[in-house]
Amino acid sequence: MGLLYPQMKLNKYIVIDFDSTFTKIEAFDLLAEISLNGHPQAEERKKKIWEITNLGMDGSISFRESLEKRVELLAPNKTHLLQLAEKLKSQVSESFKRNREFFQKYADNIYVISNGFHVFIDPVVTEFGIKATNIFANRFHFDEQGNVTGFDEDNPLSANNGKVEQLKRLNLPGDVYVIGDGYTDYEIKHAGLANKFFAFTENVERENIMEKADHITPSLDEFLYLNKLNTAISYPKNRIHVLLLENVHPVAIELMKAEGFSVEIQTAALSEEELIKKIKNVSVLGIRSKTQVTEKVLEHANKLMAIGAFCIGTNQIDLQAATKKGIAVFNAPFSNTRSVVELVVAEMIILMRKVVEKSNKMHAGMWDKSAAGSFEIRGKKLGIIGYGNIGAQLSVLAESLGMKVLYYDIEEKLSLGNATRCKTMKEVLQQADVISLHIDGRAANKNIISEREFNLMKKGVIFINLSRGHIVDIAALKANILNEKVAGCALDVFPHEPNNLEEFVSELRGLPNTILTPHIGGSTVEAQQNIGNFVPGKFMDYINTGSTSNSVNFPNLVLPTLENAHRLIHIHENVPGILAKINKVLADHNINIAGQYLKTNELIGYVITDIDKKYNKDVIKELRSIEHTIKFRVLY
Repeated sequence: MGLLYPQMKLNKYIVIDFDSTFTKIEAFDLLAEISLNGHPQAEERKKKIWEITNLGMDGSISFRESLEKRVELLAPNKTHLLQLAEKLKSQVSESFKRNREFFQKYADNIYVISNGFHVFIDPVVTEFGIKATNIFANRFHFDEQGNVTGFDEDNPLSANNGKVEQLKRLNLPGDVYVIGDGYTDYEIKHAGLANKFFAFTENVERENIMEKADHITPSLDEFLYLNKLNTAISYPKNRIHVLLLENVHPVAIELMKAEGFSVEIQTAALSEEELIKKIKNVSVLGIRSKTQVTEKVLEHANKLMAIGAFCIGTNQIDLQAATKKGIAVFNAPFSNTRSVVELVVAEMIILMRKVVEKSNKMHAGMWDKSAAGSFEIRGKKLGIIGYGNIGAQLSVLAESLGMKVLYYDIEEKLSLGNATRCKTMKEVLQQADVISLHIDGRAANKNIISEREFNLMKKGVIFINLSRGHIVDIAALKANILNEKVAGCALDVFPHEPNNLEEFVSELRGLPNTILTPHIGGSTVEAQQNIGNFVPGKFMDYINTGSTSNSVNFPNLVLPTLENAHRLIHIHENVPGILAKINKVLADHNINIAGQYLKTNELIGYVITDIDKKYNKDVIKELRSIEHTIKFRVLY
């Protein structure tokens, strides 16, 4: 039977280290920041403390020597130690925070044994439900002013092999598993007092300790999974391999790592051949606009659950192939909207005022103060082709600057402010003084602006494209710049966009009053940070709850986190009768359905079923074997 928390045998005990295991950092390193604040030798002492800590952890010096030297350098006061305890509460390891219920449920069998001190360990650990009687650590001695004068040298944990001696005294009547990151944790296993030593590497990796371990556990999730002590998840997140390409914002990397995923980073895009080699063991792929996720790539993506485009467009991804393989695709449709709009507004003004030409002349030593051909944008007509998130926001900003806005979109879109919706693109092109394109990159939009469309435009029009490169016939644009039909042009996107090491080749180079930028419309610190926050959030919602909100290819479902039950996710070809077959399997096994959600699109059906805690493993096998199943997973 499957249980969220299987009953632990009473003769199994788990011994956990505190520094860099229960917490992300060494407590003494943080104490140094507190107690040495303002000290004239602060930096020198901090460096010495760090060096001494590592020498003690890898066994190069005795622990007693390490402890004495560090306490002497720190010279802490009780006030410092209380501050330390409060700060450490925010430094608990992420996988420990995720598994709080585990500590509460099995508090009798969990021990924290540390060479640190009760004064700052107890307040942190007991918040997780671990019993104070199961915490073993050192104790400071204080003078009347609260200054530390020493420590209890009779406590075995203040001496060499202290954890070994403490375990001997405890004489736990059963199997003992040790989780820690240092040499003193390994010593317990080496002394024969523990069945297994798990090197905990979520916060720090020490090669010599990892070599001695029975298992390397990158998170507490991994330890619980290996020992069949599953918590709120059915699979440890450190086994979920995330590949992030094209220099995505560091905040995305931090978020994914904090969630416990194994994250690999590459700053550049990968070719199809390179990605095929990489994709085999990848569960989550993050890209920007250059990496092409083709059907051929997806054929080799055996474990891929989700793809995230850290940008607006998704035409670099074969969405149909991804959908057929049950791979959810997410993008960031709103996160860089403001950045793109601001660039359009800036370029409108610059082009209308012929700033580029004036600047070029100045660099050549020419002073041309003429106002000929320079205009305000106030009172001019802005024509927006594509009234999506960017087009609509541009409409609002342009109107606030005194422009009259006309727009065309193939879908019915509500006008914002006083913008006028036109029935055809032709109406917009014929009236606008400035034309800005904001349409998607679907194949049908190739060369949607060509010689015929330029012929419809006013003489002296300002033309801007910050959407997709292939939607404009470049040869036609060049001809209309040269014949002065287009008085000014700004392009941020091109039919072929090179990498940073290749030469940019375009027939638009050197043309008058023409601004060319290397696809930087959304490239601001704010936009990239917003995207870095948004896309990982969608990944985590999908993996943690099954929610597909804002997916560009999956039926959109927003689901709550469920407690005291299992959540089953079934992705199948959109054919009739699948839901009935799922429910028949559950009924045949007398399983009660706590909740069920179904949504479909033209290709797939997406079913979420919440069931009671208990179920027979044959249920999973039968659900996987239902005809037309694409993917199935137990969420928790």
